[in-house]
Amino acid sequence: MERVARHRDREAFQRLFLNFGPKIKAVMIRSGTDSDTAEDLAQDVMLTLWRKAELYAPERGTVAAWVFTIARNTRIDRLRRQSSRVYEDIADLNLESPEADGEEETEMRQRDSLVGEALASLPPDQRRVVELSFVEDMPQAEIATALDLPLGTVKSRMRLAYAKLRERLEIVK
Repeated sequence: MERVARHRDREAFQRLFLNFGPKIKAVMIRSGTDSDTAEDLAQDVMLTLWRKAELYAPERGTVAAWVFTIARNTRIDRLRRQSSRVYEDIADLNLESPEADGEEETEMRQRDSLVGEALASLPPDQRRVVELSFVEDMPQAEIATALDLPLGTVKSRMRLAYAKLRERLEIVK
């Protein structure tokens, strides 16, 4: 950013453009803007960044924060010019992180623990059939061959195991 601001460095600007352009477009699309308009807005944001690069103050925030503030303001300006219709501010959007938050992480651990306990509570012959089916991804006919059991016995053990697991795991969503 500093190279763009001080030296009007086109190569540095190109790197900024390649980094932020697609992200800006994606945020615009998630906020309800159609793809063409989102691309126009991303272009406007990057043009503003080029024109006003010297206004960036690192002590006030990151480059990303500054760029997305410009994006937010550009979108609001466009919406105001287009219509008097109510718009949804990007700052108010609930953008999901690809990473689980603390609550989701805790729920996953609890669910995994409950499933593990339920599997451990199965009789060994039923647990083995379930493990081969789901962990090893084996069809019932192959399980029957591998364990040297009749196919009907494998099916019965699976059915019994499902019933026990369903009973123990009713509370898990």
